[in-house]
Order: sequence, then C-alpha cells, then structure tokens
Amino acid sequence: MRIRSSFVAVAGLALFSSAPFLEAQVSRRVPQITQPVSEARLVTLQGNTRKEAITAKDLGRVEDGYALDHLHIQLKRSPEDENAIDDFINQLHDPASPIYHHWLTPAEIGQRFGAANEDVQAITGWLNSRGFTVHGLLPDGMMVDFSGDAGLIRSAFRTELHRLSLNGQTYVANMSDPRIPAAFAPAVAGVVALNNFKPRPALKPRTGYTINSVTEALVPGDLARIYNFNPAFAAGLSGQNQTIVLIEDSDLYSAGDWATFRNTLGLNAYSNGSLTTIHPAPGATGTGGACADPGANADGSETTLDAEWASAAAPNAAIVVAACANTSANFGGFIALENLLTNGGTRPEIVSISFIDAESELGASGNAYVSWLYQLGVMQGVSIFVASGDSGAAVADFGGPPAPATHGINANGLATTPYNVAVGGTDYSDTIQSLNGFYWGANAADFSSALSYIPEIPWNDSCGGTLLAGFLGFSTTYGPNGFCNQASAIGASIFLNDIAGSGGPSACATGITAHQDVVGGTCKGYAKPSWQSKYAGMFAGLVNDGVRDTPDVSLFAANGLWGHYYVVCYSDPTPGFGGASCSGAPSSWAGFGGTSVSTPIMAGIQALINQSVSGVNSKVVTYSGNPAPTYYALAAGEYGANGNANCNSNLGSRVSASCIFYDVTVGDIDVPCGISTNCYRPGGTVTSLGVLSTSTTAYQPAYLAHTGWDFATGIGTVNAFNLIMNWP
Repeated sequence: MRIRSSFVAVAGLALFSSAPFLEAQVSRRVPQITQPVSEARLVTLQGNTRKEAITAKDLGRVEDGYALDHLHIQLKRSPEDENAIDDFINQLHDPASPIYHHWLTPAEIGQRFGAANEDVQAITGWLNSRGFTVHGLLPDGMMVDFSGDAGLIRSAFRTELHRLSLNGQTYVANMSDPRIPAAFAPAVAGVVALNNFKPRPALKPRTGYTINSVTEALVPGDLARIYNFNPAFAAGLSGQNQTIVLIEDSDLYSAGDWATFRNTLGLNAYSNGSLTTIHPAPGATGTGGACADPGANADGSETTLDAEWASAAAPNAAIVVAACANTSANFGGFIALENLLTNGGTRPEIVSISFIDAESELGASGNAYVSWLYQLGVMQGVSIFVASGDSGAAVADFGGPPAPATHGINANGLATTPYNVAVGGTDYSDTIQSLNGFYWGANAADFSSALSYIPEIPWNDSCGGTLLAGFLGFSTTYGPNGFCNQASAIGASIFLNDIAGSGGPSACATGITAHQDVVGGTCKGYAKPSWQSKYAGMFAGLVNDGVRDTPDVSLFAANGLWGHYYVVCYSDPTPGFGGASCSGAPSSWAGFGGTSVSTPIMAGIQALINQSVSGVNSKVVTYSGNPAPTYYALAAGEYGANGNANCNSNLGSRVSASCIFYDVTVGDIDVPCGISTNCYRPGGTVTSLGVLSTSTTAYQPAYLAHTGWDFATGIGTVNAFNLIMNWP
C-alpha cells in the first residue's frame, strides 16, 4: 500500500482487524500548529462571506446573546496527507487492491487520518479561553464541535452577525470573513457556519405550458420500460433487504401520499417496500448537533418526490427519510447526514441528496465541510448521489424567479466533490421528432404508456436551448434577431429563464471570487479525480482539464416543456407548495421535474446493484462506496475514444440491446444571460440578452451534448438491467 504522507503505512489487511491493533500501529500525526498562539497576529479565512451580505437589505447587528449551537471548526490536513487519504480511498475502490472494500469505522478514520492531538488541544483551548462551550471532537478527528453566541463570535472571530432582508425573508449572516490567530492557519479550514442561508431543493414544478398539446407524464411503469428495469424486477432484483436514505430538511406532508402513489401506480405488489422517517441523533459524546423534527414545511414536496421515485426504482427497498430542522448554524440535511455518519449507529448504504448551493456561495469553509462529509461517508462504504442542479451551467442563479443568468458559469457545490455521483437531467425528443404516437400507447392498468426506450436530449426549458429555438423557427438563440431577444416580441417571454439540467467544471471549491458570486479571482476547483483523469483521451469527450467535471450520469428530469414530467402524489393544500389532490387519476396529481427526481432514481438503481452483488435473496448488506469509478470504467469500455454509434440515444427504440449507457449527443443546457462574464451577445446593446458561453467573443455554449462524455449529461443515461448485470 502506497502512502505519501507523514502517516506510517500499515501492511496488508491487518489494518481492519481491530481497533486495539489500529491504536498500536498508527503513528502520531505531525502537528500543523508550530507557532505560539497570539491574538496580535491574525489571518483572514477568505471566501466565507455570503453574497447576500452585500446584496440584501441590512437590518442591523443581531443582539450579542443570539445563540449559535453546534458550530464547527473544520480542521485540515497537510497537502501530503490529503494526497495520502485520496490514495487510500482509490485503493478502497480498486478491485486489484488488497484493501478493496475494506471500509473503516469513523473511529478508525480518526485514528488513521485525524488531526494531531496537539493541534486539537491548541484549538479547543483557545475556544475555551474565548468563552465558547466546546462539545468535543467528532470521531473522525477532523471537526471540533462548539457553541457560542454572536457576541463571542464578534470578539473571537472579528466579524459581526447582522440580520438581512431578502425576498421577504429574514436571515442572519456574518458581514465579513472571520479571522483567527495566524498560528492556526495550517490546521484550520474554516468555521461552519456563521450564517443561516441553506441549500435549496433541486426541483421544478410542472410548467403551465407545453410546446404542443401532447402530454405523456411519467409514472413508475414508464420508468421501468424506458430504462429497462423490468428484467431486473422479473429476476427478483427489486431492492429487498436494501436501504436508501433520503437526506431532507422537511418531513413528509403525509405518509399516505407514498402509499397512494404505490397503490395506484402498480407498486403495491412489492410487499417488502417500506417507508420510515427518522431524526438522527448525535453520538454519545454529544458532538454533531441536535436533530429537531422539522415537521412538514415548504420543502415537503422534495421529501415526497424523493421517497416516491426512489421507491419506483427499488420498490422492495426500505426508504428512510432522514430529516432534521435547519438551525442558526447548519442545514438540517447536513445535520442528519453528519449524525448518521458519526453517531456509532448503522451507517446508510445509499444516500440521496437533492439540494443545491453554488460552490462560490458555499465559500471555502462550506465546500470543505461538504467534502469532509462525503469523504467520511465514502470511507465507510456509503454511496452518495447528489443532484447536479436545475439552472444549466448557471447554478449561482438558482433559487430566484426564472430569469436570465446574471452570475456566469458555476456548479453545484453539493455535487462537485470527488466522493459522490453527480446526477444530471434529460428530456425526451419524441415531440421534436413528431413521434409521440410511436413511443407512447394507451394507458395500462398502472397508467403506464411508454412502449420502449425514447431518444433523449438535455433537459432545457430556456430560449438559450438550440433545439427549442429551431423548433420555433429561429436560426440562433443569441443576437438581435435570435430567439432570446425576440421571445418577448412573439409572446414567448416564458422562455427567458435559466431552467435546465446543470453541469460544468468545479471552479470555486477554494479561494475567493473577484466579483460577487462570479467565479474568478483566486477560485480553484476540486482536482480531477483519478477515475475521470485516467480515461481522458481513452473515452470520447472526456478531457483532462485538471478539475472535477459534472455530471457523471443522467436520467429524465424534465418538468413538462415537451409534454413530459414526473407524476407525484403530494397532497399538501398549502398555497404555493405545489400540492394537489391525489383522489383522481394521476393526470390530475401534482407534477414535478428536476435533477431532484433523477437523483433518488439513480440511488434506487444502486440498491438493485447492491442486492445483485449480495445475492437475490441474501440478507447480507453490501456497501459499494462511490459508484462513479465503476461507471467510468464501464462507459470507457462501451464508448471508447470515438463513441459507440449503436448506443447513440438518437436511435430511440433501435438502440442496441447490449448498451449499458445511452449516449445523449444532441441539444444543450445553455441558458440566456445578461452580464459581461461568460455571456456571448454579438451585435447587441447592454440591455440585450446573450447566452451563457465560455467565451464572450465567440459562441461557445455552456454546454453542448456531443458524442461520449459531456457537461450536458455526463456519460449519458442508463439501461438499468445492463448496468446491474455488468457490475463487477
């Protein structure tokens, strides 16, 4: 085993034999804090002030007694030690390695890769001296848990917390980057978190418009036919004895909706399927944060569609909603995941996360925290699926009213780490090809009507999409006579939006932007993981650009532009929540799209894979870790350097029956923009719209689908049964 660090290598499999052996063999980590701690010498933790602190209305400083419970000091390793842990994770996923799939416990991770005791003692001693309550060190040894109030924060970290008004809501955030003693700089990544801005669900309600009168909404039977689940189900692979954990910040509005969904749409025959809601508690040490029941709130639509469509993909699996209330210092979903991974209970096998926050918005410490969470999970064998986003390559614009992009190219920081699968979104092109009648028939008893696999395009509702522009008679999307600048004139201003499946390179996991929320300045992305870089040049479309690229894989995620969306039984009558009665036919139910839905479905496919690996009727729990390396290995073999014409999605029902992946090769995720950065608008004025582009002087749309891997759909979409059968 190759280790490039100050850690001592432990030979063979004995590393995993017992904790006492581990303690005897593991060397002391080299302390990073080597200078005296002095309040006279401070450094700034740059890149940790939200854009809203500048753009929102400032309501003034909060009272000193404003409590912040269970803040974290995120520790960091030396670059050499980070390389060592990534090497170790690569070996955990390498079938040729002697430690393949020998997952660690959090305590073993702490013993092997945690911060030096001297560093922890120096930092906790300083926190105590400043009046904070220190709860302890999380088991993996990289996170100090503490609580305090706004007055202590202002005194210790030299930043004020203010109330801010934005879009009718009140938030609290630090108004400047925190500062710490310079001696701590080598050992501290940041403070998590000094604001209560939270990630947002990656879902889009069904649109109120379609291109034509044809509507074919997806139900579970359609999903099974289009992506070839049925042979797996027939072989007994439907998720029994497998668990999928959905990370949420809201309870379900009604568990009865899930039951109605299954009973109405043909899933009730799978009697082992179950639904449970939990509120994961912290471990015995009290670190990790209290998990309050969030109740059913506005994000209940996300929780509901996650539960229903994970169950559609793995109808005999146990679906577990892990939900915690948001706090003044953390996102409830992160609290739930952190507690699940550190409290000493049974860790989840598969996790699905359908939330969004741009890398530049998360800031350096926020990105470090997300990466830490996933790294902690993957070393325990957890498979983590995350939505890539619903705003094209303009993720920083997500969350407001649909409008042209104003912040340039950005990626979802919850999806860009090297430790998760990023799931993108597609739509179907049967409407464009006038083939609705060829691919859809009469409703069956379970309301399904899809007849075969359907050709796919990237999901894109905006005027920046070339396929939509061409369909409506425009030769370009940009320029004075292009679709985006003529949309209002022809009464189609609904297309002046940023709604599309997201993808793009990691670009601001560290550093700070030169302009507010526009990637640049000292920003840098996550380094390209080995399972992407090793196939650059061998896998069509995949280039060695040095950074993590997303998405990895995609599935249908559209919300109705071309007549297709996901049916969801979500009966919450609260105005604005998107609910509808489930008493009638599914055509009258709520409808949604978004990578929110494609993500739990991919998690469901992993449940079928894990069951296949364990054995159809086995009760042995299988942990697969990060599935992405296997996706890329299989796709490289299928596509090769020139692609595979037999697996081109445009073939539709004529695509080869042996394809593991379907290569989406036409269309784009480009959206309109009205800024000077990453925006191409030739011949226009400052008030005209352009389209998102990697160049401001040439049309280089962000981003096109093409042969092989691309930023629009990643590897492409999947044939579920073939993926299961070809899994190593």
